[in-house]
Amino acid sequence: MKDKKYWVWLSMVFGGGTFRLWQFMSIFETVEEVCCELLSTGEAAGLTEKEIHNIKSYNLKNAEELIAECEKRGISIISYTDSDYPNQLRFIPDPPPVLFCKGNTACLTGTKTITSVGTRRAGNYSISVCGRICSELAKRGYVIVSGFALGIDITSHLAAADAGYPTICVLGCGVDVDYPKENVKFRDKIIESGGVFISEYPPGSKPSRGSFPKRNRILSAIGRATIVFEASETSGSLITARLAAEQGREIFVLPPADIFSHSYSGNILLMKEGAVPVTRWEDITDFFRIGSSADAEVKSDAYAYITGEHIYSGSVDRRPLFSIGASLAAKKQKNSTSYAEDESDEDAEEDIFDDVENISDDMDNVFDEYEGIQRGILELLDREGRLHADIICSELGVDSAELMTELTELEIAGIVKVCAGRIYELL
Repeated sequence: MKDKKYWVWLSMVFGGGTFRLWQFMSIFETVEEVCCELLSTGEAAGLTEKEIHNIKSYNLKNAEELIAECEKRGISIISYTDSDYPNQLRFIPDPPPVLFCKGNTACLTGTKTITSVGTRRAGNYSISVCGRICSELAKRGYVIVSGFALGIDITSHLAAADAGYPTICVLGCGVDVDYPKENVKFRDKIIESGGVFISEYPPGSKPSRGSFPKRNRILSAIGRATIVFEASETSGSLITARLAAEQGREIFVLPPADIFSHSYSGNILLMKEGAVPVTRWEDITDFFRIGSSADAEVKSDAYAYITGEHIYSGSVDRRPLFSIGASLAAKKQKNSTSYAEDESDEDAEEDIFDDVENISDDMDNVFDEYEGIQRGILELLDREGRLHADIICSELGVDSAELMTELTELEIAGIVKVCAGRIYELL
């Protein structure tokens, strides 16, 4: 509870979907230290004018008042260092510092989650298939995740809710905001079925053009795989699918009813890029078969939640977001007295990777620090390049659960990166 007010205050200062917060978190040890630094130094910290305005406008008491108001209204707040924060979100590049939730939050953690996306103006074919597949998956213990929009989204949610199973609605506005109005009548049914509405935006936040693209990174990350049912090449669903691929998720796509239809041009594009065609619900359950890397991931998260291993002592390790070169830049930045206020993201990336030889030398030194299975993983990836998790299992003679544990530790150390389709490579 002590940390929660700091996370809430930071979300007030930086807003949703911004990497700025995590730039500061990479420099300081704890969230409390970040808040104390920002409150004490103000403009000296190299903040933007908007951020300085927000610091002057909000204080920690305001954060405490928001927490109390949410509690009074039955809206729970999950902060980044809480034990029930979804592990799927922890290591994406810009995880939400807090999630405001209305409903049953238990379905967020340690479950087999499937993100379902598609157009708001879906045809009968994709609506029918979406409803059937999502219903069958929900009955078998899979939690359907979608964006509560018209078309494919609400079809996905109701397929689960109508059968009495939980579903996760990821919003681009406050959880108390009635948007879209056509779907408000389904809120109670979704909550009564054990579902939950979540958002990184505080209660009362109205939807905006920019909030939904930011929301999509949460939508894609919560699901351990993503299904695209109907999308054109310009559809926002393709943004979600590409984000999911970047986050290491498997992408499934419904084969189009008409290959010449513009409505399915996004489906065709995804299939050309390697997305897995889905023709029955068993295609999804096969992906989560016992012993698979996806199954191991779910069990690992569930075990960590049950045993309390997700409870953090206060220090936040964000190394998975950065390569070794970025870590060196962060240390250099920590010793600096100020930030370049007008520095662009592109310039920052160039600064991080301005000394390739030093980065390479550091990687060689890091190899020497590992032994056993982890050393074997590093040497295998160094020799072969990108490899699927199942191939690594076979080459090293280890089971998938043990491998996922070792790979997770290497990800946390910032040495290994997971790519689309459970493929791993060295950073």
